[in-house]
Amino acid sequence: MDTNKILSADFIDLVFDNRNKEYGAYELRKTYQSRITKSLVFTGLFVMLTFTGVVLANKLKPTKALPDVSRTVTLVPIDPDKKQPEPIPEPPPRAEPLPIQTEQFTQIEIVKDEDVVVPPPTQDDLANARIDVVQTDGVIDEGIVTTQNLDDGKNLVEEKITKEPDIFTKVEVDAKFDGNWEKFLLRNLNPQTPIDNNAPPGNHTVIMQFVVDIDGSVSDIKALTNIGYGLEQEAIRVLKKATKWEPAIQNGRPVKAYRKQSITFQVTEE
Repeated sequence: MDTNKILSADFIDLVFDNRNKEYGAYELRKTYQSRITKSLVFTGLFVMLTFTGVVLANKLKPTKALPDVSRTVTLVPIDPDKKQPEPIPEPPPRAEPLPIQTEQFTQIEIVKDEDVVVPPPTQDDLANARIDVVQTDGVIDEGIVTTQNLDDGKNLVEEKITKEPDIFTKVEVDAKFDGNWEKFLLRNLNPQTPIDNNAPPGNHTVIMQFVVDIDGSVSDIKALTNIGYGLEQEAIRVLKKATKWEPAIQNGRPVKAYRKQSITFQVTEE
């Protein structure tokens, strides 16, 4: 740039001196101020137009007319010949209840005859009078409960006694074998019984029922199962030898009761 043009040139011209001004950066910086001014002017005009439009729209909006409300009064003629309802009379005042006849009947103190001030009431006096701490005159109390002979004069109420069964089916404590039950079975059961009768391999359990008396004796032995192979018969034979049992307990005392016992025969494959 010439020396005589430096003082009158813009700062942007000095910056872009001897540079490529066609690139675009020079043009953007050169017209920056004018573009900002135009943007502010257009923004202000848009805001003013919008505000003016809103104001005009509110002024030109038709107002809703209030409805015309009319009130009318209708007169109903009164028929003079029509009988008007009679007023309900007030109930008469409640009469005060009559006093109830009472007899003084408090704790009796035994004194000498000459020291008695007021004699106690008799049974006839107490029959139709209410017992109180003072004696008053009045009407007979109709609400007095009279005594009733519920037992037809026997003066006894028979107690219902529940008869106990001869043989209990359910007890508090079951009867138990007096000794080692497993050792007893091992010593007395014949293990060849299921094998001799061709029972299949496996466990075969029979359930037996019998009665244990108060003295521990066993009776009425029978099988509740029907497995076969001679197992029930063998179990009955062994139970007839089991004569030592402790009786069942009911209500804290020994009783005669049924007892169920299972016996298992085991057959294994060879």
